[in-house]
Amino acid sequence: MEDEFYVPQLSQYFLAFPNPYYADEGGLLAYGGDLSTKRLLLAYSKGIFPWFSTNDPILWWSPDPRLLLYPDKFKVRKSFRRVLRSGKFSVTFDQEFSEVIKHCASVPREGQESTWIVPQMTQAYNRLHQEGYAHSVEVYLEGELVGGLYGVSIGKAFFGESMFSLVSDASKVAFKALSDVLGSKGYDFVDCQMKTDHMVRLGAEIVERDIFLDILSETIVKPTKRGLWNDFYWKYKEG
Repeated sequence: MEDEFYVPQLSQYFLAFPNPYYADEGGLLAYGGDLSTKRLLLAYSKGIFPWFSTNDPILWWSPDPRLLLYPDKFKVRKSFRRVLRSGKFSVTFDQEFSEVIKHCASVPREGQESTWIVPQMTQAYNRLHQEGYAHSVEVYLEGELVGGLYGVSIGKAFFGESMFSLVSDASKVAFKALSDVLGSKGYDFVDCQMKTDHMVRLGAEIVERDIFLDILSETIVKPTKRGLWNDFYWKYKEG
């Protein structure tokens, strides 16, 4: 169903964040609070996301610049086009959210000794999924889950959180499928948060934080497609 997004308040206290326009370039904006659904939805609607490690307090970020992928700007290079044409991967949406986030937390990453997807983060995003705001893309090879991603959808923005690959190209297939489907449904952008060379090669663009926040304020008030996306379908098409 399509819901008008609103920022809820708790009866006991008012949920608020410092103004992200005034955060430093590193983006650290606040610490503490909790990972309740209400607080997370407020954070994303303001261009803020949590990112912290075990034994740290909850840290809230809004970095400058930001990295955005506009759905029609996804770059398909020749070698990846051959992978897509092969049809060896199949894709679903919201079929195995908990498995996707589990893999994102456990798959080793170059240059990282531990994961930032700590148990309380996993629990929080599973709750967001149950309430229809967090979604996953699953990629299968010969019936086995080999890649995927997850993130949060509010208005016509998708806030990407993490992805994983157990075989070459699986996460890129997930990202391509997400981009195509969101583009067909009128989404404005995928927020990739911070710059990585990998995302830039796929077509993501560096955007100054002030511009990102201005764009976000316009897309966040559009109707939110809340609920499971398990009826979404993707198959690669040329063009």
